[in-house]
Amino acid sequence: MNSEFIIADYARYRSQLELQRLRETLTPSRSVTDLRSPPTQALENRRHSFHDDFLQRALQRARKSLDGPKAPQYTPNFDDLRKDLEAIDKGIDYRIHGQPIPSSLPPEDDAFVDDLLERQGVIAKCGREQVTDRDISRLQPHQWLNDEIINFYGQMILDRSECKENPGGNADGRKKSLNVHYFSTFFWTKLKSVGYEKGRLAKWTKKIDIFSKNIVLIPVNHNNAHWTAAAINFDKKRIESHDSMGMGRQSVFDLLRKYLDAEHRNKKNKPFDFDGWSDYFNEDLPQQENGWDCGVFTCQFLESLSRGEERFTFQQDHMPYVRRRMLWEIGKVKLRDGP
Repeated sequence: MNSEFIIADYARYRSQLELQRLRETLTPSRSVTDLRSPPTQALENRRHSFHDDFLQRALQRARKSLDGPKAPQYTPNFDDLRKDLEAIDKGIDYRIHGQPIPSSLPPEDDAFVDDLLERQGVIAKCGREQVTDRDISRLQPHQWLNDEIINFYGQMILDRSECKENPGGNADGRKKSLNVHYFSTFFWTKLKSVGYEKGRLAKWTKKIDIFSKNIVLIPVNHNNAHWTAAAINFDKKRIESHDSMGMGRQSVFDLLRKYLDAEHRNKKNKPFDFDGWSDYFNEDLPQQENGWDCGVFTCQFLESLSRGEERFTFQQDHMPYVRRRMLWEIGKVKLRDGP
């Protein structure tokens, strides 16, 4: 099919649309008595004249465009091809390994963290949570995180989820935050020590329907010796345990199933339907290689889960950077958009 035929056909189609539009615009009122009378020859001549003139003008414009100067043909050079291939390689690498984690903060942010560590007293507040200089010192190397740091971090995760201008889903591939609920570190302590009724855990969700959430996040303290992350994942119908020491946590699955059923009976007046639900433990989870980074791993598990991530890209080697990043986030009361 040659180009002139395509142009003529396009022009004919366009002229028909123009005529249709004009008829819709110029159709006289139906109150006119001679509406159904046959058109006069003069009117028919005017219609044909308009159609022919329009078609000729369209053809002339099309020919003029074809006869004009041609756009220069693009031929990529070696450097352009190399850059394109590098971009493709990076995209493949991200899909396999996730976004690379830097080794340090930008200089300006690093200086902010140094200044933060020199401050005294209350350092930051987020919701009902606050941290002091003694608390943030736990984010220095070789320190075990306390309840205050983990709960402050969890509150920032919750605030991000509840924010109307919820960040995330950026060009780097990070997912947007889910609709989450975060239970403080004291939730697990009460659930394990005294149970749902004696611990009065129904009051913890008096104004919250956890069953409307995508996921519920729970930091778990194991006998003041180890932190892990647990989750009730309503989207995937599973109870999850994420342990940076790779230990099975059947007690976590059992207790959270009991909690879920008790909460459903209290709020919905019937047992929870566990049909299709499973207990989930990821055997390929990043593992800590010391005795003090479990709290940092737990915070990062919770943050990743809050965005629906199942692949955790951080490893033990990243922990010095992650601790500095967490200090920056706490000082700014804001989670970073990137790794």
